Amino acid sequence: MGAAFFYHLTQTPLESTLPMLIAKSREKGWRIEVRGQDADRMAQLDVALWRGPDDSFAPHGIAGGPHDADQPVLLTTGAGAANAPACLMAVHGADVTADEVSTMARTCILFDGLDADAVAHARTQWKALTDAGCAAQYWAQDGGRWAMKAQK
Repeated sequence: MGAAFFYHLTQTPLESTLPMLIAKSREKGWRIEVRGQDADRMAQLDVALWRGPDDSFAPHGIAGGPHDADQPVLLTTGAGAANAPACLMAVHGADVTADEVSTMARTCILFDGLDADAVAHARTQWKALTDAGCAAQYWAQDGGRWAMKAQK
């Protein structure tokens, strides 16, 4: 059974944090689904990933292309990614189910700590997933570093 790792973004934006988490996941040999809710926001994230620093480049694609199954990182707006991911990264308030957490090696839920609605949604997800028996960790930025603040 996998675990849900919640990342409370307060000091660095998603566009900086996501490539770091993708790189760590790729080091483990995992394929990754990055799931959002809105196609336009995912297209913006796609551009940001392509324009990032060379040392954080993550080969990826947006779902709906002819090579989805071959993508090491696939940006989606719905469940059932064609690249058979071992890691799910939920952004922009995308929902994750307990069943998905249990089938993934890892699930990462990244949320904007400066957005009250995003924080409230993350709290709701934490409660739903932990009440369903999923292991969870809460990570926050502390002096420029990530620190685990809670575990259940």
